[in-house]
Amino acid sequence: MSSELQKRVITSIFLLLLLTLMFLYTFVLIISLIIIAMISWVEFYALISKNFNKVNRTDKIFRIFFKAASLLYLSLLVCFIIIIKSTNHELEIILIYGVSISIMTDIGGLIVGKIFKGKKLTKISPKKTISGAIGSFLFSITLIPLFMNSLTNYDFFILLLFTLIISFSSQAGDLFISYFKRKANVKSTSDLLPGHGGVLDRIDGIIFAIPVSFLLFISF
Repeated sequence: MSSELQKRVITSIFLLLLLTLMFLYTFVLIISLIIIAMISWVEFYALISKNFNKVNRTDKIFRIFFKAASLLYLSLLVCFIIIIKSTNHELEIILIYGVSISIMTDIGGLIVGKIFKGKKLTKISPKKTISGAIGSFLFSITLIPLFMNSLTNYDFFILLLFTLIISFSSQAGDLFISYFKRKANVKSTSDLLPGHGGVLDRIDGIIFAIPVSFLLFISF
């Protein structure tokens, strides 16, 4: 096993342990979410600063807009998650399902993409392939049997549709951040997580998948 892969595996184990503790203990959840949101915002703003680094008025407006919008979005998302975790078990299941789909989407894209490779998905992120995107959908679908007993108000076909949409939103979030990374000519948002890059690199899909999950399940 290469040293880079070893780092990735060790970091992944740590992140999974942290995620487990966050769902088991509210105080861990609150502290972790605040720290994650702050780091992610700093990483995102660093990307924006590299993309809009000129002194002209347009770049200044874009920097201010993205700075304020991202801070507001992450703050509202953190508050929303904390409230859901503390007050409503049914909504907590939806939260866990959305996060799980995003994680499986990431794993599926990585594994299937590396095995089958093939045609590139988009110029925005050269490492992403069509086979990887299909793998992301397929891996996310495997969660449906595990959650059917908890999401009893929805039949299999509705869950299948929702899962595919949430997986797509997670991939879109990944591409959204990848777009800014490519424009800034950087590989990762930071090197904080060995083998993974920055915090934002790990949660870019999740922060898109969570609101989409709730919009779907609450609306239908």
